[in-house]
Amino acid sequence: MDQNLIEKVKLSISNIESKKFRIYFFVQDTKGNAKASLSYIYRMAMSLKTEGYNPIMLHEKPDYTKVGEWLGAEFDELEHQSVEGQNLAIAPEDILVIPEIFGYVMEQVANLPCGKIVLCQAYDHVFETLAPGATWNQFGFLKCVVTSENMKNYMDDIMKSISYTIIEPTISQHFTKDKYPAKPIVAVHSREQRDGLNFIKQFYLKFPQFRWVTFRDMRGMSEEQLANTIKDCFVSVWIDPTSSFGTYPLESMKMGVPVIGKTPNLKHEWMKQENGVWVENQLDMVNVLANYLQNWLEDNINTELYTNGIETAEKFSNNEKFSKEVVALFSDFSNKRKDVFSQQLNNQ
Repeated sequence: MDQNLIEKVKLSISNIESKKFRIYFFVQDTKGNAKASLSYIYRMAMSLKTEGYNPIMLHEKPDYTKVGEWLGAEFDELEHQSVEGQNLAIAPEDILVIPEIFGYVMEQVANLPCGKIVLCQAYDHVFETLAPGATWNQFGFLKCVVTSENMKNYMDDIMKSISYTIIEPTISQHFTKDKYPAKPIVAVHSREQRDGLNFIKQFYLKFPQFRWVTFRDMRGMSEEQLANTIKDCFVSVWIDPTSSFGTYPLESMKMGVPVIGKTPNLKHEWMKQENGVWVENQLDMVNVLANYLQNWLEDNINTELYTNGIETAEKFSNNEKFSKEVVALFSDFSNKRKDVFSQQLNNQ
């Protein structure tokens, strides 16, 4: 190893020890629309910034729409960089975090000598941009962050030779139980907008006696708007068969609003019979809602459904725990890379 390379390795070690290395989070531009998966990434970055690390939000185009309007102005203060039109100087000690949907980006950065982590929140997006037969590890991604134990088990069976760490999302403090009685309003949240609209139309046609009930489409709202809307509702309907965690139903439950939800293909560990109304067949959901509405009008809802829902959601409301887990992950990952650099020096 020549002297120039030795000095570079020493610099990498020094930058890790002093937290001067950079952690790049590749993010999708949602054009100002709220998205739980993006919120999760930004909260990760903010946790690292608070602890003295250097997170950078990396996006494809210069005209990226920041998240401040729907997530909070403080998140716009995180450093942002565009890939297009810039020559990014990614050092060996830096870390690049890529969401699962950007398989083509993983391929493009395969030769970069930096640390690489996959952030997998949606298992159904894993294969969208990966070539048939391609795996993460062939692009140098040997570490993956997932949001649940079931997600880890599912991915571990597909992507071999990958180390998995579970970091569960946290529920924002915007979501707190309201003191006022609920109104005859149904909050509907679906991954695909057509599923929500079809549900509403089907309900009105099948139960015309309940046409006085109001529905609210919850997609794309800011956290504050979401909380302010949920607090007026007597029930939340959730349709997301491919969900890998279920942030929205937990937000509703934390506000004391029971949930009628389609059981996802990958059922969440926190889903219990006593904390929600979970429906296997999506086509049955309108019937379940009609029955629930009638019981609500007759004041015949088991109060344990409310209390169990709140208790479940509270388990995912510890922002401090989330931040500690994030910092621990990146601290451990960077220290292991420091050990590799140190070994290079020892072997020279």
